[in-house]
Amino acid sequence: MNQIILAGLNSKLTQQAQNFTGYFTKLDWETIGKHIASRFLLLITVTIVFGLVIWIGKVVINHTFKRYKLHSMLTTNRTNTIHALTLNIFRYTCFFFYLYAILSLIGVPVGTLIAGAGIFSIALGLGAQGFVNDVVTGFFILLEQQLDVGDIVEIGTIKGTVTTLGIRTTQVTSPDGTLNFIPNRNITIVSNFSRNNMRVLIDIKISTATPLDQLKKQIEQVNDDLVPQFSELQTRPDIIGPTLNQDNLLVYRIILMTANGTQEKIRSSFLAAYLSAIRQAGIELIP
Repeated sequence: MNQIILAGLNSKLTQQAQNFTGYFTKLDWETIGKHIASRFLLLITVTIVFGLVIWIGKVVINHTFKRYKLHSMLTTNRTNTIHALTLNIFRYTCFFFYLYAILSLIGVPVGTLIAGAGIFSIALGLGAQGFVNDVVTGFFILLEQQLDVGDIVEIGTIKGTVTTLGIRTTQVTSPDGTLNFIPNRNITIVSNFSRNNMRVLIDIKISTATPLDQLKKQIEQVNDDLVPQFSELQTRPDIIGPTLNQDNLLVYRIILMTANGTQEKIRSSFLAAYLSAIRQAGIELIP
């Protein structure tokens, strides 16, 4: 009985193997090979064409904005922002059509998928909420001119220079060179240090025995010498005089108003000159 069952199973397996072998034998491998080769060549051709389109588009956009900057009434930072955004939109558009072309070439019915996605479309829509929020927030950031490429900003705990404004993310380079990618939806409070004139605060530690008249005379002399050398200064230095700093230490304070982005250079130059003049005058300071 067992032998009969085993013989029947062997017969069925042998028949299925023959059918499977016959199926592959009847296939026109030459036609299949030609079809795969043609599709592969088409994919390569489409990739090359889109690569050329992206390259030519970048060249045209860069050239257009380079000429536009010569006659534009907008600030350089604002022009750079629009330039970077235009490149991003162009790149995203090209990638979308490239993906559509690739899917169509390999036989994926893109139109049918889009029309009848059903539950997949809902899931995709829910997953894309973050992307939509990024795009909408980025649009209002640009519309309200909160940020421009080249601005020195502080976003949350990140401080640095805006290098790229995209439709999805904003890139900020920290002073140590770290490149931070910030999703636009996470940008809620922005401190922009590149829009208004900046205050430079210089505090020189003094004691109760410091001769204030001599100290003021030296500071005024330094101001007379340095102010003409720095066009970034918006007003003459304001000598506040002796006061307490945030640590309740006695200091001699000078305030300068300078163009944004130049405050560190101004602070360093004036502080070095003040200290040098004070030492030459023989006035002792607290270390």
